Amino acid sequence: MAFLPNVIRAEYEAQFRIRLTFNDGLEASVDFRPWLTGPVFQPLKRPSYFRQFFLDGGTVAWPNGADVAPETLYDAATRSNTALQPQAPGRARRRS
Repeated sequence: MAFLPNVIRAEYEAQFRIRLTFNDGLEASVDFRPWLTGPVFQPLKRPSYFRQFFLDGGTVAWPNGADVAPETLYDAATRSNTALQPQAPGRARRRS
């Protein structure tokens, strides 16, 4: 069975960035600006509304029903220059 990423923790950082932790231990700061297009994402362009995110179904969601697929977030996180790779037992985390 293929790995199915889920966001297990999300913390607001600044502007449109959220620090995400996935179920395999990967951590990264992800910029959500590329996804803020289309009618459902319009309210998220207001910083006060953007900060109202919560976790739902293993991903980041907002009160108006907007969300970004966890697979999409995981892909962005693995490409992030601020990603911390999953920690193997007994090994220290390092920046990629």
